[in-house]
Amino acid sequence: MTGVYEYALGDEADDLHPKVRDRYGIGPDEGTACVGRGRMHISRGTHTLPVLYAMTTQNLLFPEAGSDVPFTVTTVGWEHDAGYEVLTTAREFAFDRKRRRFDSLTVWDHENERLLDFLGTTGLIASELHPRVENGALVVEGGKQWLTVGSRYVPLPGPLAASVEVRDRYDETDEQFHVTATVENTLAGHILSYRGSFTQALEPMETVPADLRPSRGLSTLPPV
Repeated sequence: MTGVYEYALGDEADDLHPKVRDRYGIGPDEGTACVGRGRMHISRGTHTLPVLYAMTTQNLLFPEAGSDVPFTVTTVGWEHDAGYEVLTTAREFAFDRKRRRFDSLTVWDHENERLLDFLGTTGLIASELHPRVENGALVVEGGKQWLTVGSRYVPLPGPLAASVEVRDRYDETDEQFHVTATVENTLAGHILSYRGSFTQALEPMETVPADLRPSRGLSTLPPV
């Protein structure tokens, strides 16, 4: 089955590097997970530190920074009970004293033909995603955003919303994926960014575990 990013990109998906397409094209019937392992350089702003500490309980953002931080990313597709196809991306950063996770659930909304991202364990923040292809790399920018309050979606106005960009490419020279992710805000400035490289392997995963397939949320999607 086609992955959620291929639905969003349409024919443009053919322009992705084959390795990148395989990574983001994984669907719910694959029976496998993409597992990447590498190193990241992480920076964060200072104005939002209290918020970053609070986000750690949600497997969202985190306050630590560092260079050459061990990194693991697990990507797997599955189908929600409501019928939506979901791509889970679970990132783990191993700092000296802490392990931090940054989870996201990416959903293709067939009815409204849009790509949505639910950030954190409970999908605290929901965002539209706008993907495109540049020289074989996948570039994703965030769009409209909502705060999830119970079963309601509260729109985040421009000054409170985050500007997000992710670039993911494959380099034939070192045979690694290279990723850059940046989160900023017009009021707070730089919030968090990471960049680095990793190798990837396919691993059997016949049943998606509960921590990669949260049952809360996604029963309804944000308004158009």
